[in-house]
Amino acid sequence: MSLPFLFGMNEFTTQPWSFEEDVAHYKAAGVQAIEICEAKLDPARIHEQMTLAASSGMVISAIQPSVRTFFESRMAPQPSEPAQRVARLRKSLQTLAPYAPGTVFVTNTGAPPAGNMHKVMDETIRYLRDLCPLAADLGVSLSLEPLNPTSVNIESAIWTIDQAMDIIDGVGHPAMGLCLDYWNIWQQDDVCAAIHRAGDKINALQVSDWRTPFSPTDRLIPGDGLIPLHDLLHATWEAGFRGACTVEIFSSDVPDSLYDGDLDDLIAASRAGLEQAWQKA
Repeated sequence: MSLPFLFGMNEFTTQPWSFEEDVAHYKAAGVQAIEICEAKLDPARIHEQMTLAASSGMVISAIQPSVRTFFESRMAPQPSEPAQRVARLRKSLQTLAPYAPGTVFVTNTGAPPAGNMHKVMDETIRYLRDLCPLAADLGVSLSLEPLNPTSVNIESAIWTIDQAMDIIDGVGHPAMGLCLDYWNIWQQDDVCAAIHRAGDKINALQVSDWRTPFSPTDRLIPGDGLIPLHDLLHATWEAGFRGACTVEIFSSDVPDSLYDGDLDDLIAASRAGLEQAWQKA
């Protein structure tokens, strides 16, 4: 039995390629969904590039805004003020949503100033409450992604599904959901039960594989690492998620970077790894 989800690729996975190369190679490889990274777009050619993606035949399953956290993060340290970051995210929604009706914009908290996680979680609820009506009016959704403990106080204040769900429930808006990235959450206690609890709030799924990292950007092709992908994929299906299963790999500052290899082979190996993981524990 083949993978029941749409097979998707996140553009971070093919970082060396341009946006246009991503679209062309993904389409040629039979990729069914693309997760767009705004950082790969040329501000002077957004209409041209987004139209290219929208007309490719692939579903635009999610968008990673250039600024997607409300507090500073290592990946996007500027602007530093939360109000300015919210404004940037609002602009991303207004600019990109018209090209991708029904898509999901991925967000996170950012790093807690002075370690004040409580404040960051409360403020994130407030900011997301303000943004959800805009997202709904534009015909898209927002998604909150808990990150791996390696990113706490650097990129995120939350690292478990349950912490993310506390924020999502606090927002209390139908346009607010959960981004489930297996690399980030697989080590959580009783993770499959947490996935079941999240249920229909899951609106984005990202997959890669784990080894003890050489850097913050060290992920493997699905099936090449330690994550129990079979169990997690089946739990996600049982929870009711029917969107794209998107491969999101980072591979920088490591001795054997996947970015140095054949990226078409990476796509093919990722699909094969996911299909095998679905079939076999």
